Amino acid sequence: MQSTLLEQLKELYGQSEENALDEFQTFLSFPSISSEKEYSTHLLECADWLMERMESLGFKTHIWETSGHPILFGEDLSAGPDKPTLLIYNHYDVQPVDPLELWESPPFEPSIRNGQIYARGAQDNKGQCFYVMQALRLLKKTHGQFPINIKWLIEGEEETGSEALEAILTQKRQELQADHLAIVDLGIPGPEIPAITLGTRGIITMDVTVSGSSTDLHSGSHGGIVFNPIHALVQMLSGCRDLEGNITVPGFYDDVSPLGENEKGMLYLEFDEKGYLQAFGANPTGGERRLTPLERAWTRPTLEINGINGGYTGDGFKTVIPAQASAKLSCRLVPGQDPQKVGKLVADHLKSLAPEGVEVVVNVHPGSGSACRSDISSKGVQAFSKAYEEVFGKEVRYTYEGGSIPIINALAEASGSEVILLGLGLADDYMHAPNEHFGIDRLKKGALIMALGIDHLQKE
Repeated sequence: MQSTLLEQLKELYGQSEENALDEFQTFLSFPSISSEKEYSTHLLECADWLMERMESLGFKTHIWETSGHPILFGEDLSAGPDKPTLLIYNHYDVQPVDPLELWESPPFEPSIRNGQIYARGAQDNKGQCFYVMQALRLLKKTHGQFPINIKWLIEGEEETGSEALEAILTQKRQELQADHLAIVDLGIPGPEIPAITLGTRGIITMDVTVSGSSTDLHSGSHGGIVFNPIHALVQMLSGCRDLEGNITVPGFYDDVSPLGENEKGMLYLEFDEKGYLQAFGANPTGGERRLTPLERAWTRPTLEINGINGGYTGDGFKTVIPAQASAKLSCRLVPGQDPQKVGKLVADHLKSLAPEGVEVVVNVHPGSGSACRSDISSKGVQAFSKAYEEVFGKEVRYTYEGGSIPIINALAEASGSEVILLGLGLADDYMHAPNEHFGIDRLKKGALIMALGIDHLQKE
């Protein structure tokens, strides 16, 4: 029966694939960058476009106005109270595009090359959002209605921490109630390796500013007198890590538990170091050197410098001692770590390392998220595991994700649902980087997996 359904879904997908690809390119053309105010109008246009498509699927739709960008919510409960309810999460906002000169084609003018579609958001998260839309269309065509109750939430601030969504979760608890929560924003280890993600890391971010004078100073007249803020900042940052990659912030690891053998045995930890070097031009030598690359990326916390600024960086030379230097930092966190607690530990440590003669301000951002874990034996995970196996024709594997989706735990708690972490992203899709892309074949696989997984859930 299920193989018959899969063949039917494939046939229906093929009939509309060309039109769907055109529609996807329209979706990608909206420059919906949530972190930059000048793009606010484009985010509204993108939200309106999505709302029209949700309504065309028969959803009762709502726009949840917030202090930031609007949240879209649709529900179709026509399957009835005897059937389970699935809440699906996506986001329509994207990362900034800089450095623009590294893009081979304009980031909001989608380009198809070698079976991949290139645009900002192609993978994160418009590609994955779009194949959810396609899956729902397929289900409507095959069943006449959805086989289970569906709720679909698409937010516009995931890339900036989901503060607006988190702020209204308490008042939206009733609308969000569900049995399962599918976060469709994850990936797989390789193009032919089906995998369900069982956990993500948490995150906390902060800005550090070091000030030494009221204005830039001539390095000849003042060098050797004042403490250069860039020197101070570099000295402070280097004091946060030792030569073996261990983070030296006091208390940073206090709430971290080591990876157990049972947990380790459950995970797909194979890592192709040569392939990684070829794909990214980088050797996998970061983090705690005593651990394997994927253990470091999935099961251990990190402290990274995401940006640093100070002094003159233009062409030529300007011999100044800058008045200020600054850096942007982020910590990826594992279960047991509280984001705000870790943020304070890092801030206090940085201040303790500041040399005499400079002023240090650390701004720990309020938008954060704890690490998430799913239950491998849950009905939702098992339903979609079966769907992955049917579409790929291979045994499903289980992974963790080193990245963060800050809203997961709060959304799961508000909706009273079990979490299922799904997706078809690949590490070399260049998400958050120039030339982000997503495979056209994965649009199809994603639609088939989502449709089959939803169909399996009706039998729970």
